[in-house]
Amino acid sequence: MRPPPRLLLLLLVGLLPVAAWALAPPRFPGPQSRARAGANVVRGYEYETRYFRQRLDHFSFPGVAEEDDAAAFFQQRYLVGREGGWAGPGGPIFFYCGNEGDIAWFAANSGLVWEAAPRFAALVVFAEHRYYGESMPFGSKAKAYNNSKSLAYLTAQQAIADFAVLLTDLKRNLSAEGSPVVLFGGSYGGMLAAWMRLKYPHIAVGALVSSAPILQFEDIVPSTIFYDLVSDDFRRESLSCFQTIKDSWKALDDQGNGQDGLLKLSKTFHLCQTLKTSGDLSDWLSSAYSYLAMVDYPLPSEFLMPLPANPIKEVCRNIDSQPEGTSILERIYAGVNVYYNYTGTVGCFDLNDDPHGMGGWDWQACTEMVMPMSYSEDRSMYPPYKFDYASYAEDCIKTYGVRPRPRWITTEFGGHNITRVLEKFGSNIIFFNGLLDPWSGGGVLKNISESVIAIVAPLGAHHIDLRPATPEDPDWLVSLRESELKIISGWLSEYYGARGALFQPVAVKAPSAS
Repeated sequence: MRPPPRLLLLLLVGLLPVAAWALAPPRFPGPQSRARAGANVVRGYEYETRYFRQRLDHFSFPGVAEEDDAAAFFQQRYLVGREGGWAGPGGPIFFYCGNEGDIAWFAANSGLVWEAAPRFAALVVFAEHRYYGESMPFGSKAKAYNNSKSLAYLTAQQAIADFAVLLTDLKRNLSAEGSPVVLFGGSYGGMLAAWMRLKYPHIAVGALVSSAPILQFEDIVPSTIFYDLVSDDFRRESLSCFQTIKDSWKALDDQGNGQDGLLKLSKTFHLCQTLKTSGDLSDWLSSAYSYLAMVDYPLPSEFLMPLPANPIKEVCRNIDSQPEGTSILERIYAGVNVYYNYTGTVGCFDLNDDPHGMGGWDWQACTEMVMPMSYSEDRSMYPPYKFDYASYAEDCIKTYGVRPRPRWITTEFGGHNITRVLEKFGSNIIFFNGLLDPWSGGGVLKNISESVIAIVAPLGAHHIDLRPATPEDPDWLVSLRESELKIISGWLSEYYGARGALFQPVAVKAPSAS
């Protein structure tokens, strides 16, 4: 039985054979395309692009000769808002912890940070994650991604240290050592924001952590939870749609194994090249279902692909509304076409195309970001499969020459007994999760203390709270964002109250009825 797909993961050495396709856990959503280099405006948000000479390895002390080596440093890109609304030295700083991709794209899709900043007279900073976008060690992506030796510095610990060093230097240069910092992050960036708040509590007064599966490690949550929640989203819209997808895997394999089967599948799904295995098509379909669950927003979006509001509803409507006599696979094509070709402009589909540009995540998944993924037998619309660590590790060894460390993240940042640990040692963290988002299964869904708060949206999808506001936003989303800002206002009031500074709490509207 084939394991869960890697969700459009193209490895540095090219596509792996079928046996290796479970190398990494599902990726977090990434950009449809990279932002134009040098662009200083995204969605109307103006910023300056700056670079910081960042140390490659924060956790060793090389000799003087090595210290002078240019390879011991790299240029980290960061964006600084140009709105002019910052209160100046002493005023707050809103700092976004960069994800596994181009930082300009995350800046464009994190409207809450920009839109809230003027209300707090805050300076906006978006910092790029090392090994992504333009922040490449060794001078180029080719050199940075060359082998396990050059990739060795791509870790969450190094990335968080980058953020801490950058912030410390930035505040010193701005004569703003007394400025409180609020961290923001969504998905993997949210994980980094939470971990940074815990590891460097003196750097930031609090963190808004959106859709961050910090519990998706080892056996803290069931290994089936991600794909169970994907399946639940489709079952919620249409039981017949759910069942058609569940039946389609066998139909796909049966046709793929038949005479001229791969050619027929290629024509049915309008592929640009003839399939080499039916498994490649299975990966492509599963990727679409997972991403659809993540971005099942109530409004049209272009976060991953151009999509209508409530895209799973549209997919299931297409599957269910086909004329009598339409085959299962023709129904599946009609449905998945909503995700891959909603605009109707794609003539054929290239399964080798990776528009997301996040190859570094493959490495991270093979080292420390080991998230076990399985398919359950009853709840899932996928064929049953149990995560096999031995096979997973073997694939990583073959690809990168490294053995994963599945317990390292929980050793470094925690995760087990999360309630007891954060209640005693954590403070000023907001955990947001939308329950339509399959990553919510690895998130913090209950309040832990008076200052470690969980905000849960039953109809919310992947970090919907961070998305730019629109006049069509449902009342529950408007209210949810106001609740988050009210909590942040409290953090800043507490900080300034103890120091007698100039900040005045933002006036927050009364929540709208949902």
